[in-house]
Amino acid sequence: MKKKIAIIFGDGIGPEVTQQSINILNAVAQTYKHEFEYTYCLMGADAIDKTGNPLPDETIVACLNSDAVLFGAIGHPKYDNDPEAKVRPEQGLLQLRKALQLYANIRPVTTHPALQHLSPLKAKHTEGVDFVIFRELTGGIYFGKKAWNEERTQASDECVYTRSEIERIGHLAFQHAQQRRKKLTLVDKANVLETSRLWRKVVQEMAGGYPDVAVDYMFVDNAAMQIIINPKQFDVMLTENMFGDILSDEASVIAGSLGLLPSASVGNGVALFEPIHGAYPQAAGKDIANPLGSVLSAAMMLDHFGLKAEAALVREAADWTLKHNFVTKDIDPVNFYLTTTIGELICEYINNKVPGEAYGSDTELRRSTII
Repeated sequence: MKKKIAIIFGDGIGPEVTQQSINILNAVAQTYKHEFEYTYCLMGADAIDKTGNPLPDETIVACLNSDAVLFGAIGHPKYDNDPEAKVRPEQGLLQLRKALQLYANIRPVTTHPALQHLSPLKAKHTEGVDFVIFRELTGGIYFGKKAWNEERTQASDECVYTRSEIERIGHLAFQHAQQRRKKLTLVDKANVLETSRLWRKVVQEMAGGYPDVAVDYMFVDNAAMQIIINPKQFDVMLTENMFGDILSDEASVIAGSLGLLPSASVGNGVALFEPIHGAYPQAAGKDIANPLGSVLSAAMMLDHFGLKAEAALVREAADWTLKHNFVTKDIDPVNFYLTTTIGELICEYINNKVPGEAYGSDTELRRSTII
């Protein structure tokens, strides 16, 4: 198989973790005789510094001409700390989602037995957690009309949704639930918000077309609490843009680290794959960032290409590193391995060179502490 992949390193740790995913994709290509062609594009703070634009036109064209986009991270403190900034890195990501018509963000939330001690939840609540959040991506308050009064003492963000926007992601979520445990939870705020009432009305009407899927409804504040109290109750969670943004980040810490979870953004055209974590500028250039969120996003991309065996092997390799305590600093701040080392180990696993060689002296020397 031959595929064109647009690569957006982005900001902060984006280049480091994405490079490991590229190396692993190359190992997959070598093992399975595929060909992946990469086009490197600018976006975010890096693009602002080089072009003045968080999303250059060339990046949009390159992405539209690719089979998928692999994205690193976005953001920079100089923009986070400046509420008056007219141009921001995040604008590039929002514009790209719009340009690629990416209306659904899919975020799987799973736990790893080897990391249960890192979760803020008790082990009895985290064991067997396996659910997926479907977040609407191009509507709602993030894309609504924004305004300030002349004195800049009042601001507003308009939240708007249409039936068609809800239906298109709703069908994806229902179909995904049919392939899993056949349960869908709509998260809204229908006791207060008119947009949420529309979401509930549309999903209730859609449920009749999926009689094999059990549907329940939960207010967003309760959902935030239930993710902590009993995350195992969820199978497929469907929600609007802002609620999904917040809840998926909350759910991510169940696994023990923000650096572990992947995501896919899909829609009417080219799909985009990215780890859920931010740019983490404090770690940039130090070779300590966790690459597994990016690696598992690449696995989701392989699934998207129909390369199921290849995706399964990448996940197996990532899980192998965790089981054998080959982990980065976010997981073990004393006895940790470098970003590049984790990437190399996964490549070696894919190339069938482990477990034997993984315990060699080269690996030991890359630890922060020699034991």
